[in-house]
Amino acid sequence: QVSLLESGGGLVLAGGSLRLSCAASGRTFSSWAMAWFRRAPGKEREFVAVISASGGITGYVDSVKGRFTISRDNAKNTVYLQMSSLKPEDTAVYYCAASRLYTRLASQYDYWGQGTQVTVSS
Repeated sequence: QVSLLESGGGLVLAGGSLRLSCAASGRTFSSWAMAWFRRAPGKEREFVAVISASGGITGYVDSVKGRFTISRDNAKNTVYLQMSSLKPEDTAVYYCAASRLYTRLASQYDYWGQGTQVTVSS
C-alpha cells in the first residue's frame, strides 16, 4: 500500500515558477516509477511527466519539455515537479501517481494522490 500527498500548488503569474512535491508513505518507494498527471477544467486527465524507480530515466509530454523537470529523492520518499515559464494553459489540478511500470498510461498507475491546484494567471 502506498499513500501519496501532493503539495506546492498555488496561484502564480504567467512566466513564473512553482515546485510541486509528492510525499509517499511505505518502505518500497524506490521500487515504484512515479509520474505527474494533470486535469484542466473541462478536459481529460493528461500525462505530464514520469520518472523511473531509480530516477535515471524521465519522460515528458511535449507541451512541457524544456519547462518542467521531474526528479525524486528516494531517501526522502518524495518526487518533485519543478515547473518554470508557466503558462495559463498549465492551469490544472496536478496529481502524482505510482506504478510498478515505467509508463505514460494512467490506467497502469496503482496509487494516486488527492491532487494540488495550480493556477497560472495571465
